[in-house]
Amino acid sequence: MKNTALITGASEGLGKSFAIEMAKKGIDLVLVALPESGLPHLANYLRQNFDCQVFCIEIDLTLPHSAAAVFDRLDVHQLSVNILINNAGLGNWSWFEEKSIDFYRAQIDLNITNTVMLTRLFLHHINKHLPNYILNVGSLGGHFIVPKKQVYGATKSFVGYFTRCLQMELIGTNVHVSLLSPGGINTKPELLVMNNNLKGFAKATILEADVVAREAIEGLFKMRKEIIPGFANRLLLIIDKLIPAFLKELIIRRNLRAVLSV
Repeated sequence: MKNTALITGASEGLGKSFAIEMAKKGIDLVLVALPESGLPHLANYLRQNFDCQVFCIEIDLTLPHSAAAVFDRLDVHQLSVNILINNAGLGNWSWFEEKSIDFYRAQIDLNITNTVMLTRLFLHHINKHLPNYILNVGSLGGHFIVPKKQVYGATKSFVGYFTRCLQMELIGTNVHVSLLSPGGINTKPELLVMNNNLKGFAKATILEADVVAREAIEGLFKMRKEIIPGFANRLLLIIDKLIPAFLKELIIRRNLRAVLSV
């Protein structure tokens, strides 16, 4: 049986890099993204340049029952997937009161609810006698307290906890679950500009989307529990575990004062 991967948020950024890296391996694709986000153009590129089949689903995953609609489409077209990459997510860099309640509702629905629903439907969909893989995209920020990323970081902490529980529940089965915890990624022009202003160790934690996707897919097929791309990011997590909680809080408060004074 040929592998087929379902990738959400596939039209740009990390999701697009996932699609390209999977296509390079000859893996068939089901790509999910918002309508009018360039998905058909990406699909045509992949079909023309790689040995893979590509099926597109354009849908807003923040809408109720959207996860079920994705798998209904697979059933209608008699498509089976054995790899799920829960990549779609909504981020922000803002003070809590700067965003509306509608924004936070959409962020929670996309980052949390959608991930849970798609995973549950995937487990019902697959043939458990064959190898299956789930990659949940968390964030290194889910390990830290990061002001201006309060709800986003909390959603990624949820993804981490959810993934670790699944890993324990599915021990001894043919379903292999990995958590991707990347640091900063150059996925959009505005992020590229902001990240280029970083210096020293902070700049070393920023990676390109294709590098993250390549490491993630390699780690997924090697059945690693958590994948943290980049040496600097792995080192940062080790340092965090060594620093006492009170000292970390002092550092965060000092950095917060610096931001407020700008």
